[in-house]
Amino acid sequence: MSGHNGGLSGLSAIHDSIGELDEKAINEHDGDAVVHKAELSSKEGSLVDDLPYGDDALLVNGEPVIRNGQDVSNFLIDMRDDGDPALTFRSIFLGTVFAGLGAAMCQIYIFKPLQVTVSTVFLLLLVYSAGNAWATFLPRASRVEGTRCARLAPVINFINPGDFRLKEHVIASLVASTAAYGSSAVSNFAVQRLFYDTNVHATTAVLATFSTACFGYGVVGILRPLTVYPSEMVYWTNLPTVSIFQTLHHDTKGNKKRTRLFWTAFTGMFCYEVLPSYIFPLLNGVSVVCLSTQHVSSKAQDVITNLFGGTAGNEGLGFLSLGFDWQYITSTTMSYPLVQQANSWVGLAVCYIAIMGIYYSNTWNSLAFPMLSTALFAQNGTLYPQAAVFSDNFRLNQTALNEVGLPALTGSNAWANLCANLAIGALIAHCILFWGPYMVQSFKQARSRTQPDRHWQAMQKYDEAPWYWYAALLALSFFAGLIVVLKGETTLPWYSYIVALLLGGIIAPLSTLLYARMGNSVATVQLMKMVAGAINPGRPVANLYFSMWSHDVVSTSLSLAGDLKVGQYLKIPPRVMFLTQVWGTILGAIVNYAVMVSIVDAQRDILLDPIGTQVWSGQYVQSLNSAAVTWSLAKELYSPSGPYFVIPMGLIIGFGPVILQWLISKRWQKIGPLKVNNILLPVIFTYMQWLSAGTTSPILMTIVVGILSQVWLRRYHPGWYKKYNYILGGALDGGAQVMIFLLSFAVFGASGKSRPFPAWAGNPAKGHVDYCNGNGALD
Repeated sequence: MSGHNGGLSGLSAIHDSIGELDEKAINEHDGDAVVHKAELSSKEGSLVDDLPYGDDALLVNGEPVIRNGQDVSNFLIDMRDDGDPALTFRSIFLGTVFAGLGAAMCQIYIFKPLQVTVSTVFLLLLVYSAGNAWATFLPRASRVEGTRCARLAPVINFINPGDFRLKEHVIASLVASTAAYGSSAVSNFAVQRLFYDTNVHATTAVLATFSTACFGYGVVGILRPLTVYPSEMVYWTNLPTVSIFQTLHHDTKGNKKRTRLFWTAFTGMFCYEVLPSYIFPLLNGVSVVCLSTQHVSSKAQDVITNLFGGTAGNEGLGFLSLGFDWQYITSTTMSYPLVQQANSWVGLAVCYIAIMGIYYSNTWNSLAFPMLSTALFAQNGTLYPQAAVFSDNFRLNQTALNEVGLPALTGSNAWANLCANLAIGALIAHCILFWGPYMVQSFKQARSRTQPDRHWQAMQKYDEAPWYWYAALLALSFFAGLIVVLKGETTLPWYSYIVALLLGGIIAPLSTLLYARMGNSVATVQLMKMVAGAINPGRPVANLYFSMWSHDVVSTSLSLAGDLKVGQYLKIPPRVMFLTQVWGTILGAIVNYAVMVSIVDAQRDILLDPIGTQVWSGQYVQSLNSAAVTWSLAKELYSPSGPYFVIPMGLIIGFGPVILQWLISKRWQKIGPLKVNNILLPVIFTYMQWLSAGTTSPILMTIVVGILSQVWLRRYHPGWYKKYNYILGGALDGGAQVMIFLLSFAVFGASGKSRPFPAWAGNPAKGHVDYCNGNGALD
């Protein structure tokens, strides 16, 4: 438990992230450098005199320290609004073109052995390049003024209104990124076409996708006073994007240095990324322990790999591994508030201990299976023969189930499912008990138009998108989905559809609150699948659609709420935001469906093959089908008589610790230096299962980056932090992602043929690249 205690002491040390800054610690470092506004000289005071919360500012060497959402609003995001047009022919045209590209790429990569996410930064840079080229090379109205063609000036100005400015850039980028989010609805249709010989009609597909995405957007719109308007609704991971927009378009003296830093860091990371991702993959995870224990016994090597290995998927827990590949590190810990990161460290410490303990204590018969895996196994350790348990239409065959037996989860997978439910229960309790008064206050402020956030106040000169626009969108989404349920090929009863929407609608605002305030959300898909299995036993297709309509509401809400906050930060008129996001959602649905049909019809046999080829793979849709089949056995696996009854009970258990914490906070706000309210159990529970699958080698480096950014820079160099932290993070992300995109086509096989780099010590031909070669890696 030493790791756990260490994490709690870390929480104590940085409790200032959502409360007061530990002034004593900074004073000891900088002497008299830290002062409040009242103590500033007139020169220092001018920095905050005209800000609403200036009296509460805490400064180091005359620069405000970014402690919370209020400071982000006041000191980090520029208030500048040039009043430039947002909704133009150029912005919609570019947004539509790149939305088609982004949506098509997103769908193509679902059927690739190497899946690449189309990043917002990547689309932002493409749009920026195209927009500037448009403004430069197409004729402008000024060229025909005073000539015989002067009557054409309005048409030319409509096509090319001049310089490509910030708001046009934002609108085009948001249309493109909204379309490129992807939708589980389209993947569900692919599952039906592949595994159930059901060709979902185009109208049904578009209606279902529109329903899932726009229902989530409608929920977000209704709840804007709670999830978007207030200062504390930061959406931390969007701050690098906001910084890039302002840096590229705000031509000020101070921005010249930021622009230079952006392009320098972007270029440097672009060039560097080819090393860890292609030439020198050992940099993905340098494990000193594995490198120094090459000649130990095979049994010891297995234990070492389980704990210290982590470069390959499901290789191990990656403990103390040093990852130097930025595509896995990312700028998230440069964005997340430190209190969130400290809570995540507590969860990670528990995760290391729990997974190793579960495996080697043989809990849930763990030793019969790999330590990390999300696959289904028979009790003897072989892969579960699910085809033998379901008839041709994938309905449960009880007789066959009795003969074959129930499937088993690995210990790590069972633990991950339990922690996911603990996090959901804790999230609900935390929002009600700790954030309930804030929720009530936010709605009152919106109703009385007294919301103090200065960015929200600056937006009042624009016409608001009325609440009934979003209500109408909710109604349209509901009836579109109902048509699909009644007339489509979903096998989902109408009452299950309503339950799915209600469940998603209840969880969405709670998950959005955590995401907006702390930077990460709680994975709710586990809850959705559980409820689906309970309501629709033995119906895998119905479970697919139930999870789609419930979970997609939550995931879409997070993405679109973050976009609305970007619009508030950058002063995009609300009605323009509404129209462009709806357009991006519909466009993405159409393109995704068209591309899916083309690929599935052309590559059907390959997509059904468990292995696939180096060009096409059905691994993702196969996993969706497998999950649907598994959860159709929920009654057998998760009932009181089942082996995993504790997993659904985790939802209820998660309430208990939060209620206890709330009662303690009513009596003692602080225990020693630790503020009780700074313990975020939903975050801790989420990270308690963070290492249960996938690549784990970057974990230590993400912690190091977070400490450098949120402790050293934020607390001791707040001026540099405020001006450059987020632009640096966005630049590093952009450089890495652009290089990965190019390498995917050039050498990773996305274009049809892979070209692996020759083997050498930094790219071994056999075994794992980090030389953690236990568990038969060299066989």
